[in-house]
Amino acid sequence: MDGHFVPNITFGPDVIRALRPHTDRVFDVHLMISPVEPYLEAFANAGADIITVQVEATDHLDRCLQVIRSLGKKAGIALNPATPESAVAYVLDKVDLILPMTVNPGFGGQAFIRDVLPKVERLRTMIGDRPIHLEIDGGVNPETGALCVAAGADVLVAGSAVFKGGVDDYRVNIAAIRSACELPPPSQALRAARAFH
Repeated sequence: MDGHFVPNITFGPDVIRALRPHTDRVFDVHLMISPVEPYLEAFANAGADIITVQVEATDHLDRCLQVIRSLGKKAGIALNPATPESAVAYVLDKVDLILPMTVNPGFGGQAFIRDVLPKVERLRTMIGDRPIHLEIDGGVNPETGALCVAAGADVLVAGSAVFKGGVDDYRVNIAAIRSACELPPPSQALRAARAFH
């Protein structure tokens, strides 16, 4: 987040670079920044595995996706809640991940926007049999996560629902989301993530 595209500021490529040596987990980086093009290479070089750009943050989405792929990374696209799924129709064969936001980007702890669920269903239909992950970010908890999976999502991003209650509750909170969504156990999920990577 850059304080420009969204009204908040979070970490940049230096944090990714500092964390990369400590894990082989997939780094799925969602860039809520505008302009996005000047920063693609920095995040790729820092160790991002998947680079997701906001459709609304560039006038040249196709070019952005080409650059991400040329850097040897998987390419993702994110859509704000009010952006129609038609915005991604012409680049479906150039992406590995589509992320319809279920909150307005910029702050954690927002309420889930249920009106996005029909868009998730339409995106799942558009994806068809392409090997594209459909990821949800925003207001994900056990209840809303289950709705997202039922609509066709196969990757969930959860922040507030995981971190509530403190360190001793993280494992329980994650298990509750997994159970409600009937997601695979962590060992299977990790294998799937590595296969995706």
